[in-house]
Amino acid sequence: MSFIIWILVGALVGWLASIIMKTNKSQGAILNIIVGIVGALLAGWLISPLLGIPTINQSISLGSIAVSLGGAVILLALVKLLRGGSGR
Repeated sequence: MSFIIWILVGALVGWLASIIMKTNKSQGAILNIIVGIVGALLAGWLISPLLGIPTINQSISLGSIAVSLGGAVILLALVKLLRGGSGR
């Protein structure tokens, strides 16, 4: 059951990040899940040690969703930078 909750929260985080980065129209549900989960992994490596707040990969709370959202936004910013700034 926790795996399903992890996927749903990852989808929410990925969707919110895609809205913030204006890539929502070029992403589907599967890509939102991937962005949310990979963004959480990135946040666990970059942001979580600095703030001491876990990501959605460790526990699910408001703080972990915010940290994971930050990681997902960073991930989408890096993808946009590598693509030359275009959405798709």
